[in-house]
Amino acid sequence: MSPMHARRSVLAVSIAAVLALGLAPTAATAATSIDGPIGLGTAAPFAVLAGSTVTNTGPSVIDGDVGLSPETSITGFPPGVINGTTHATDAVAAQAQADLTVAYNTAAGLTPVQSGLGDLTGLSLTPGVYSGGELSVTGELALAGTAESVWIFQAASTLTIGSGADITMSGGASICNVFWQVGSSATINTGAQFVGTVMANASITANTAATIEGRLLARTGAVTLDTNIITAPTGCSTEPGTVTTSPEITSPAPPPGEVGVDYEHVIDTTGEPEPTVTIIDGALPPGLVLDSATGAITGQPTEAGTFPVTVVVSNGTLPDVTASYEIVIVPAAVAQPPVVTPPGAGGTGPEGELAESGVEVGAAPLLAVAALIAGLILFMTRGRRRQAAV
Repeated sequence: MSPMHARRSVLAVSIAAVLALGLAPTAATAATSIDGPIGLGTAAPFAVLAGSTVTNTGPSVIDGDVGLSPETSITGFPPGVINGTTHATDAVAAQAQADLTVAYNTAAGLTPVQSGLGDLTGLSLTPGVYSGGELSVTGELALAGTAESVWIFQAASTLTIGSGADITMSGGASICNVFWQVGSSATINTGAQFVGTVMANASITANTAATIEGRLLARTGAVTLDTNIITAPTGCSTEPGTVTTSPEITSPAPPPGEVGVDYEHVIDTTGEPEPTVTIIDGALPPGLVLDSATGAITGQPTEAGTFPVTVVVSNGTLPDVTASYEIVIVPAAVAQPPVVTPPGAGGTGPEGELAESGVEVGAAPLLAVAALIAGLILFMTRGRRRQAAV
C-alpha cells in the first residue's frame, strides 16, 4: 500500500470512529419557562376582546374595556353595562389583538411541569404550567400560593368549566397571575365561579349567571355572554415575566483533523439567553482552543491521536446539556516523490524518445513519415520493373 493510500485509510477510519461516537447530550429537549406572569401588553385593560363578534344577552356587567377586531358587531349593550371603554374595530383593538397573539404564543410555548391532564376537579395545584388536551373543571379547583405565584393552563383543544364549578385561591394568590391558553374554544357554564384570563384561539362562551374574575380574550372568534359579571384584574403589581429556554446542541460531533492543518468546528447551540460552552472533562488536542462564547474550536493540531473531551452548555436556565466527544487527529501528510519513467519505457525510435522526453507526438509528423515510406516503396518498385525489362 502506498503512503497516500495508507493516509486515506487512516483518515477514513478516523471519520468512521468519530461519526459512530457522535455526541451524547444529557438533555434531549430544551425547557422553556417564564419567571413571572404572561405579558398581555395593550390587551391587559380588556375584560372582553373578540375577533368576530361580541354578543350579550341579559343584564351583564363588565368592569373593564370591551374590544373587537377585525370585525364590527358588538350587540346587547344595553341591556348589558360596560364600565370601561368600547373599542370597535379601531387601532386600539387591533393592537390589543396583536399583543394577545404574542401572549397566546408565549403561553403555548412553555414547558409544563405536568402534562396529560383532563378534569382538574378536586386538585390543589401549586404554581406552575399544566397542560392537557381537553381541560375541564366540573367541581372545585384550588390554587394555593402567594401574590407572585403564577399558574398557566394549556388546553390543546377545548376548555370546559362545568355548571356550578368553583375555582378558589388562597395564600394571597392573585387573579392577575392565572392564565388559560386554549387551542380552540372555551365554555364557562351556568353559575360557574371562574378565575383567570382566558386566551382562546377561537371563541369563548359564558352561559347564564357565570361569574368571571379575569378576562375573556378570543383571538379569531366570538365572545358570547348571557347575564354575566366579568371583572378585569386591576392593580396587578407583578411585572410580566421573562421567557427563558434551556440550551440545546444542534451541531454534529467535531470532525477529524490533521497535524499542521488549520482546524475549525463550531459547537452550535440554541437557548435564551445565549448559552456558553465549557470543558468539564478531558482536553482538546494540543494546538486547539475553545471560545466559550461562540463554541468555536480553532487552531492547528500539533499532535496526532484520539482526544476525549466533555463539554457543558449552560445559560442559567435548567437543564444544562453536556456532550462527550472523541476528536481524532491524524498524522501530517507525507509528501509523495515525483513519478520517473525508466529509459526506454516509452518505446524505441523517434516516437519512443519523444514520449520519454514528455513531448507529445502529433498527427503531422506521423503523416510525414508515412509519406516518406510510401515514396521509398514506389521508387524500389519502379527500379525492379526496369531491371525486368532489360
